Amino acid sequence: MSNKLERALGFKDLTMIVVGTVIGSGIFIVPATVLHQTGESVWIALLVWLLGGILSLLGALTYGELGAMFPEAGGLYVYLRDAFGPLLAFLYGWSLFFLIGSGSVATLAVAFSSYLNQLLPLTPFEGRVVSILMIIVVAAINVRGVRSSASVQNWTTGIKVAAILLMSALLIVNGSRFGEGGLGLPSDLFSLKVLSSMGLAVVGVLWAYEGWHYVSFSTGETVNPQRIFARAITVATVALIGIYLVANVAYIAALGPSETAASQRPAAQAVSVTLGPAAGNFIALAILISMFSAANGVTLTSTRVYFAMANDGLFFRKLGEVHPRFKTPALAVVWSSLWAILMAATGTFEQLLTYVVFAGWFFYALGAASLLVFRRTRAATERPFLVPGYPVTPLLFILVSFAIVLNTVVSQPERGLVGLGMVLLGTPAYYFWRRRLKTASDSAK
Repeated sequence: MSNKLERALGFKDLTMIVVGTVIGSGIFIVPATVLHQTGESVWIALLVWLLGGILSLLGALTYGELGAMFPEAGGLYVYLRDAFGPLLAFLYGWSLFFLIGSGSVATLAVAFSSYLNQLLPLTPFEGRVVSILMIIVVAAINVRGVRSSASVQNWTTGIKVAAILLMSALLIVNGSRFGEGGLGLPSDLFSLKVLSSMGLAVVGVLWAYEGWHYVSFSTGETVNPQRIFARAITVATVALIGIYLVANVAYIAALGPSETAASQRPAAQAVSVTLGPAAGNFIALAILISMFSAANGVTLTSTRVYFAMANDGLFFRKLGEVHPRFKTPALAVVWSSLWAILMAATGTFEQLLTYVVFAGWFFYALGAASLLVFRRTRAATERPFLVPGYPVTPLLFILVSFAIVLNTVVSQPERGLVGLGMVLLGTPAYYFWRRRLKTASDSAK
């Protein structure tokens, strides 16, 4: 087998990967939490969603320069490796394989069966089987070829975005409760209490925006990434901001601020109240498509990190091979999917994911910090795209990312320490693979 990936992804594919991977179930649920945390103030809630989008855009612009500089598979893993050394890069890849990436796919698969239960009653056993089958289908699509998996991503993302926009349009046209409670800003807008609640809400919103960086893993399969990568990740992030703001306005128009803040499922409730109970199935179907699309996006992209690690000699060697017919890292897809199936079948992912997902922001910050390193150490390297507002743009993103990590450690020290411990468990594994690599190198001499 060769280890050369096929360049088959274009601008539309990258854009849809970003949008499809980010939009899971968050936009159907999180708006209620944000409104509650901001005291049911419509404009503050919308401002929080806008701020979260702008902060994500700062990260996307930063990674846009990095992706254009490093047109190879692995993205963030490659940035960390070349800027800070292989250990930090390995710890990120380790966390992605065993916890974050596979755990995300498992989470989406279990949630998929839960929402399917609204349309088709399932026993607990049948629900588990559905979750496993979803992961198998996603894996099969991604083994079959990057072009086929990208096409599935394009279609499912297009359908779910159209569904969200159609739903939003109908709710805005038929709803009349947007102005309930008043639309004025609170007189104590700049008080510590209000700013603190906004900060807490922004953290929740950033979880809903998370996932835009996954597309960086696929630059090794992108046609002319130097020209299109930065444009795609920027356009997609801006589109996400618009989609999320429109959806929030729609929920509030249908339910009013108080009812939206009190709802556990604001999207489903808004549709049921405005369009009738039967229309709730429309939301369930949209969420099913959304979750499938997100799982496909995670599998399509994250497996390229394992591929890059294997080719560096720091992971299972077979995961660095490309299928001779399909031109995909088939074994990386299969083995990561099998691990996700095990997590979904046993339910072990739920606790693990809550412990480590915050740690991802530590690596996202380091990824942005790598740009500061490369501007100094690789000043002569060609940069097809320069991040606007440098160095303020990456520095703001770095500060916010570290603030999220610090907030978790301070507010939930047990969760923070356990999550850190899980990431650091990869250290002995790193030295094991490094020793194997050295042994293999010595034997070849």
